[in-house]
Amino acid sequence: MVNLLPDAILNYLQTVTVNESPILRELHDETMTMSGANMQISAEQGQFMAFLVKLINAKRILEIGTYTGYSALVMAQALPDDGEVVTCDIDPKATSVAKRYWEKAGLSHRINLKLGPALETLASLASAGVEPFDVAFIDADKKPYPQYFEACYERVRTGGLIMIDNMLWDGKVADKEAVANDKSTGILHELNQRLTDDARVMTTLVPIRDGLLLCLKL
Repeated sequence: MVNLLPDAILNYLQTVTVNESPILRELHDETMTMSGANMQISAEQGQFMAFLVKLINAKRILEIGTYTGYSALVMAQALPDDGEVVTCDIDPKATSVAKRYWEKAGLSHRINLKLGPALETLASLASAGVEPFDVAFIDADKKPYPQYFEACYERVRTGGLIMIDNMLWDGKVADKEAVANDKSTGILHELNQRLTDDARVMTTLVPIRDGLLLCLKL
């Protein structure tokens, strides 16, 4: 993954603003030995997301894409004790690592893993009439991102926040050739523009890690 900041600036940012717990660092380090390690969010992004969770006094979080559980754990740490993260994934191997660290952190009671296709899980949540979520975080396969957004929009309360990861896509969304010739890049490029113009939300694209699009539900 391309660093959007020069290494010296990124190192300084991590040194002066990131306060990563030992259990998160341990999880990060184990994940970096695994296949697909570039899917893990960075410590500075995790801290920023936890900051936003605290800022809006969130109690209920919906996550699409668990992987080894770093993002679920960092957000769960920011919740009150009766808060909940509902996280969706299809990979039992990666999520077994996640569950081990959630237990080790003493926060497994705040994290509810749903194994199965995310859109099916979201449909089941809708039919079950669960209460709205305060925050949703989308970080999964890119081609269904538009569908994931719409499903999360329906499940998040007014005034809630939808965070969408990888929306700069190594900078390729600003490359006309990549937009035209790569399907995932084209989808993300179009979604950035569509949500900017969507009267249902207020958006800002934050150049942290691989680009985090924030959508405030109006």
